Amino acid sequence: MAKRFDVVVIGGGPGGYPAAIRAAQLGKTVGLVERGELGGVCLNWGCIPSKAVIHAAELRKEAEHAASFGIGAGQMPVDVNKLRAWKEGILKKLRGGIASLLKANGVELMRGSARFTGPKALEVSGADGKKETVELGHAIVATGARAIELPFLPRSNPRVWTSEELMELKELPKRLICVGGGVIGMETACSFSKLGCEVTVVELMPALLPGTDPDLVKPVAQGLHKAGVKVLLETKATGLVEKGDHALLVVETKQGKQELPCDRVLVSIGFRPNVEGIGLEAAGVKVEKGFIPVDNRCRTNVEHIYAIGDVTGPPYLAHRATKQGLVAAEVIAGGPALMDVLAMPLGVFSDPEVATVGLMEKEAREAGHEVSVGAFPLAALGRAMAQEATAGVIKVIGDKKTGQLLGVGIASARANDLIGEAALALEMGAMVEDLALTVHPHPTFTEGLMEAAEDALGHAIHIARPKRNKGALEKQTDALLLKK
Repeated sequence: MAKRFDVVVIGGGPGGYPAAIRAAQLGKTVGLVERGELGGVCLNWGCIPSKAVIHAAELRKEAEHAASFGIGAGQMPVDVNKLRAWKEGILKKLRGGIASLLKANGVELMRGSARFTGPKALEVSGADGKKETVELGHAIVATGARAIELPFLPRSNPRVWTSEELMELKELPKRLICVGGGVIGMETACSFSKLGCEVTVVELMPALLPGTDPDLVKPVAQGLHKAGVKVLLETKATGLVEKGDHALLVVETKQGKQELPCDRVLVSIGFRPNVEGIGLEAAGVKVEKGFIPVDNRCRTNVEHIYAIGDVTGPPYLAHRATKQGLVAAEVIAGGPALMDVLAMPLGVFSDPEVATVGLMEKEAREAGHEVSVGAFPLAALGRAMAQEATAGVIKVIGDKKTGQLLGVGIASARANDLIGEAALALEMGAMVEDLALTVHPHPTFTEGLMEAAEDALGHAIHIARPKRNKGALEKQTDALLLKK
């Protein structure tokens, strides 16, 4: 006999499980289908384990440099087995927490793979081979995305990793090459170099973190250079050749072909939505350019079927997926919810961290704004000096005519914690002056946001700058204390 639910959610990641819980809270009978571990890529192979590794790497770096504080320290060994066990303990607790929340809210968890057999029916295939028919009133597709592979660097090759193999933490390779200088590439290069690996980054584009404000990327690039990470820009990986106990990554550069010795290669060039094998055709759901298009209520072209998270295309962000999941559940329950987020923060947990929200300087100009730009270097911030974390800058972008806050970019320690204030300010329609007039606690990193806002208004207290008549930051940064 078929099971029947008001709402069936396919996928238990950071979008799916909040959607299921919220729908249940709103009085719906809910079933959640998950074929793997609860929490999806984010919890198991992405956001959470990578931050655990980053934290461990930062501790090692701080311990090794503690002599500058008068504390004796030397090179710290890394026990990868203990590090992996600690990471796995965190994941186990979080997965257990999700399972408990689902149960507490009356959501039925079905283990297996789901496939639409029609617009209002699913077949769930368990790992034991048993199949179950499920009838539904509404469906929420939250199947996520997977790492893109390169044909000549398949993950079937034991030397080749995606983020999944990387975060299994079975070993720390002596020589690691990151193919791709985007978010995962930068986070990996920064953290694994601190753990003692020799790291090389190979990036096809002319800059790291393509599409990110160059003023925010600059301190990250400087940090990589200082850490001994080799960066090859405008370089294309073309093959991998075995060479005894190691391998050679073949790359094409402007200077010609090179062969880079390595033990492992991380392919981090992006993600592809998981739209295959779930019966979208049988349900009548359209797929365009490899993802499921949705409206501002997260509805697909089929009125009772919704899609959220990575399966709907970029940006691939866990917090975006969660927000979409809540919107979808509330719309299904008859609420007036909309996915009308003005301020979607983006973050990179590099060293220093990079976080942005709203329009950056170039984007604001291209949108037709006459901009005012404020910038405050971390080198002039007391709290940053006290923590030996002076690399980076905080930028505030405003509309020169109206004073409206347009965006904030931060490259600093804990940038991804700081960006929340800026996101709230943008959502509330704040003016640049509002940030400047708000009293920030001293001594903190958040003061840098206030100082950058004051600089945009032309009266920063803690940096000396000649009177300027241009908004472009290129003319300003040389006066900052960023160049080492």
